[in-house]
Amino acid sequence: MIGTIDGALLARMVIHAAASINSQKQQINELNVFPVPDGDTGTNMGMTIATAATELKKKTPGNVGAVAQVNANALLRGARGNSGVILSLLFRGFAKALKDKETADGADFAIALDYGVATAYKAVMKPAEGTILTVSRLAARRAAEAAREDRSLEFVLDEAIKEGLIALDDTVNQNPVLKKAGVVDAGGKGFLVILQGMLDELRGEPMPEDADEGSAGEQKTDYAAIAAEEITFTFDTVFIVRKDEHYNGLEAFQAYLNSVGDSLVIGESDDAFKVHVHTDIPGAVLSEAQKYGTLELAKIENMRTQAEDLAAGRHIQSTDDLEEDDHDHCAAPASAAPEKKYGFVSVCAGDGIADVFRDLGVDRVVSGGQTMNPSTQDILKEIEATPAEVVYVLPNNKNIIMAAEQCIPLAEGKTVVVLPTKTIPQGVSALLSFDPDAIQEDNTDAMTQAIQNVHTAQITYAARNSDFDGFDIKEGDYLALAENQLFGTDRDLSALLNRLAEAEPQQNAEFITIYYGEDVTEEQAQGALDIFTAACPSAEITLLSGGQPVYYYLISAE
Repeated sequence: MIGTIDGALLARMVIHAAASINSQKQQINELNVFPVPDGDTGTNMGMTIATAATELKKKTPGNVGAVAQVNANALLRGARGNSGVILSLLFRGFAKALKDKETADGADFAIALDYGVATAYKAVMKPAEGTILTVSRLAARRAAEAAREDRSLEFVLDEAIKEGLIALDDTVNQNPVLKKAGVVDAGGKGFLVILQGMLDELRGEPMPEDADEGSAGEQKTDYAAIAAEEITFTFDTVFIVRKDEHYNGLEAFQAYLNSVGDSLVIGESDDAFKVHVHTDIPGAVLSEAQKYGTLELAKIENMRTQAEDLAAGRHIQSTDDLEEDDHDHCAAPASAAPEKKYGFVSVCAGDGIADVFRDLGVDRVVSGGQTMNPSTQDILKEIEATPAEVVYVLPNNKNIIMAAEQCIPLAEGKTVVVLPTKTIPQGVSALLSFDPDAIQEDNTDAMTQAIQNVHTAQITYAARNSDFDGFDIKEGDYLALAENQLFGTDRDLSALLNRLAEAEPQQNAEFITIYYGEDVTEEQAQGALDIFTAACPSAEITLLSGGQPVYYYLISAE
């Protein structure tokens, strides 16, 4: 049995743990139903500890205490989601217990685990049983007992994991949401995977493979059986604030956050604090946070949309996914000096649609849309790069409006106006009503009014069987949405297109534009045009290649 570790070995243990959870993140995502069914716990915990692993690979401090401190600081900065913040708190307490220690044995490790649990419980405003907190508490308790039997680290860590697995199995009985879904707690599972990764490094086990798509026989959540209505608050909101010289504690801020949200977790270091909260008013939360210091990072995601995508069998993409693909994401955006009065930033997916927006005068295009919602930082970067005094932002998706609005106080030297466009056609209509010679207020009014005059229909597909709004939906059905409400379903795409064409908005329209997606051939698109031409003889109809994912057709009627 390996009894004692030094700083170098502890660093390798953390790096191995990061690889372990990232190799199993999809399995953990499949368990994620509490506190909300948004399927990202594995991703959040994996990316959180990956931040620490990256930092430790750069330069390994000399002793155990220094390594634990570097690990804790990196975890706090990189913490994502509720589970990531709690994980960072567990390791912050861990670091406090190991401060100034050259080496650590099983007894030291047990004390560190206990400190971590105490820190996490103190930070979580309303701790619930059957969660990562329960699993970590019982694992730490067994570690303390084991250390009295044998002080070797290998023995203590192994015993802690064994007890943790027993506690994990019992979470399904402790939490009603888990019991309904028939799965164990995702955060608790992730924590034990991390501990096991640390033990594997201690024993000299090889590093796991990078990717894991799930294993047969593993528990999975039936997200279709879990209603999005069970989500109390809509927006998962995470931010960091660097404390100012007037900082005097967070008691009042905690009380405010508890009054406007739930799932509140606050992690704190000497110079900054990180908040995770679920709320309906993230903008107000961020404004309140700035009373305590300088806002350094803010990320907002719509959990209802994520839950709906999971229930439909679609991949959800979060702001974290976008960050992973863009290593310059956190770099300060380069601000372009104003060269003109007005500029435009538009969010859209599909090369054809992006070209339409550019042809209409949009300066910068942010890639995103359904299931690919860009972050506030993604939008801010393009605002800063737009050489205009006044920058209009077209979110073109109801789930992106809030993220766009967070850019208003963050943009320096520019006036930002977010137009509440919920669809691509609304964005196009707004641009067509823009007058470069008009004053800002008149343009804003005219474009906002134009948004109200366009009707949008969309056609997509069903990824799984479900029952929605009285429709018995089967996997592979074509789905038609009108103003984001389910219009109808059909196994025959042409029949569904014909029903849309005969609907009142299209029948009363003077102008109809059909954007066909990346999965539609030119021949198929021409067939759709023929259907609308026959059904809507009074309308001027335009067919354009949008190249958009997810939706076969976007149909604008004005």
